[in-house]
Amino acid sequence: MAEAVRRVRCPQCGGESLWSPDNRWRPFCSERCRLIDLGAWASEAYRVPVQASGLDDADSEFPPAPSADTKS
Repeated sequence: MAEAVRRVRCPQCGGESLWSPDNRWRPFCSERCRLIDLGAWASEAYRVPVQASGLDDADSEFPPAPSADTKS
């Protein structure tokens, strides 16, 4: 008995996409949608949200590097 192929929404266009090894662009419906998404990542259109920590560069979690004129 053959398994039913799962149908999912394409993350780019919202169209129907088959989730199977036969769909070489999954989860996308086509190569076009896959390339549009890749281009968006490459151009930094997608970003991970970051909350401001309120720290300045001077408040870094790392100690300052020793200067060359410091004697041990």
